[in-house]
Amino acid sequence: MMLACQRFVSVVRNSRTLSRHVTTWSPVGAAFNAQQRKVDLFQKNVGLFGVPALSTPAGFEVAQQRALRETEQLVEIACNNPPGALTVETFDQLSDSLCKVADLADFVKVGHPDPAFRDAAEKACINIGTVVERLNTNVELCRSLKNLLDNKEVLDSLDPDTRRVAELFMFDFEISGIHLDESKRGKAVSLNVNLLDLNNEFLNGTHLPNRIEKTALPEHIRHCFSIDGNSIQIGGLHADSPDELVREAAYKIFLFPNSSLLLCLDDLLTCRNELAKLVGYESFAHRALNGTMAKTPETVMKFLELLTDKLSDRTAKDFNLMRDMKMKMNSRSTVLMPWDHSYFSSAVRAERYKIDPSLYSPYFSLGACMEGLNMLFSQLLGVSFRNEQPMAGEVWSEEVRKLAVVHETEGLLGYIYCDFFRRPDKPHQDCHFTIQGGRLKKDGEYQHPVVVLMLSLPPPTRSTPTLLNPGMMENLFHEMGHAMHSMLGRTRYQHVTGTRCSTDFAEVPSILMEFFATDYRVVNQFARHYQTGQPLPKSMVSRLCESKRICGAADTQLQVFYAALDQVYHGKPQNRSTTDILKKIQEKFYGLPYVPNTAWQLRFSHLIGYGAKYYSYLMSRAIASMVWRQCFQKDPFNR
Repeated sequence: MMLACQRFVSVVRNSRTLSRHVTTWSPVGAAFNAQQRKVDLFQKNVGLFGVPALSTPAGFEVAQQRALRETEQLVEIACNNPPGALTVETFDQLSDSLCKVADLADFVKVGHPDPAFRDAAEKACINIGTVVERLNTNVELCRSLKNLLDNKEVLDSLDPDTRRVAELFMFDFEISGIHLDESKRGKAVSLNVNLLDLNNEFLNGTHLPNRIEKTALPEHIRHCFSIDGNSIQIGGLHADSPDELVREAAYKIFLFPNSSLLLCLDDLLTCRNELAKLVGYESFAHRALNGTMAKTPETVMKFLELLTDKLSDRTAKDFNLMRDMKMKMNSRSTVLMPWDHSYFSSAVRAERYKIDPSLYSPYFSLGACMEGLNMLFSQLLGVSFRNEQPMAGEVWSEEVRKLAVVHETEGLLGYIYCDFFRRPDKPHQDCHFTIQGGRLKKDGEYQHPVVVLMLSLPPPTRSTPTLLNPGMMENLFHEMGHAMHSMLGRTRYQHVTGTRCSTDFAEVPSILMEFFATDYRVVNQFARHYQTGQPLPKSMVSRLCESKRICGAADTQLQVFYAALDQVYHGKPQNRSTTDILKKIQEKFYGLPYVPNTAWQLRFSHLIGYGAKYYSYLMSRAIASMVWRQCFQKDPFNR
């Protein structure tokens, strides 16, 4: 219920001449193309995100206790005041108080380099989550909201936003089983609390590497993996390795079934289904999709089957192109396997359009890309970035940059913390975290949204800025779409602010940004060589854009397979293992064979945040495409 929940100068030397090229960056571009200025160690520690209590891991306990005290007070206000706008404002304040701890902890438990902070944050997530589930089945609290919604005179006096938020809070009560008797409500709380633990266990397991004895792998490929004494650690698929044996070994070892994690997934799906049935739904998918654009699992499956039907001929052609490329490259086998998809689709594009990512990277320095985003948002939205120096203790790594987002007439909109660079123990994933949602406070001031963008880019060196390949650049634009959604979705209530919207709409702004990232009129504004300042030739941009159409059907079909698997896992129980279900769905919706003794589902981390909703990426892409064609294709800068 409550959880919606300066100048950059580069010197180029060669054997014949000493030439000096000066490339002028805006302050934002310069901030990302240079190493971060060290924080003054003599400053007072202001705590993570400027929250004083969070200068140490123990501060999470302090933050929790403060939130719980506020919660008690707000519940009393909601239950003891007559129904009206104050009821909804109190509910939203209650939601905000809990989210401020839970959302921040949700990021810290995966993003902080200090295990003590991560552990404290994980405990906070579970504790606050438990409180939320109890509030979701608090009959007296629900009655205060029901009294408002049942009173036509009071309801008619509310503005549309307040009325809508009241309905959303009531919806959260209903899907949590508020209508059940006391013993069943207790059972619902127990199931939800159990799910918090299972979610954490599964999510942590999806990222863990697998180990194998060093002697089990041919000597000539061992160096491609992380060697730890007599064992080799494999923490990813190595899908882009040119060595077929490396790709095959990584696929089979990284996806080798972990019996305890298989059991965890079984328990997770069983628990979700039991909860859904208890509160009156046919399946967890029916419960999860109530309130989305798609509305029902039947609509989702119809959408996925229609996509498969429309894509089938083009998908078959794409796989044939990849097989031909595999034969041409004298592979050991001509059978196209799942570990081949990413590598040979890239190889086909590279050959047909002469796409070499290393030729593009010098034009896509991180500073240039950030400058490009700054110019685009300035022209399109009247919004710009301002680089700010973090205070001592405000950030969790000295490489984190802090951006203030400023509107040309309204002033400060919020803050984006950019955690862009790789470091040990940092998840290899690109994602957006809400730390604080925006809302209108009682004193008339607006609570500014705060978000974190996490990427896995190589850090800059003293002589070279971080250089992005085209895929990294597109990912940056995508994640910045989420951040700007959070900044610009300025609502009166934090329960519906920014990305706190229907899951199958949440990806629309981010996917829309991908269209800007591959439009020459936009790219031409910022893509220039980090040493010479020369712009990226138009022919290279054109080739890059055209290459995206190659193997696009097969790439989309892979996403359809993932979405269908997610739907079936969360539909009516199948009485088969999750691996047997995967085999059947892969055969129907993908086209490349299942590999024995693998369990890809154990790496499907989206089953946690996007349970029964993975289709959202595909539906959002369809909508973003419509928005692009109707609004921006003629002029991407049309405000």
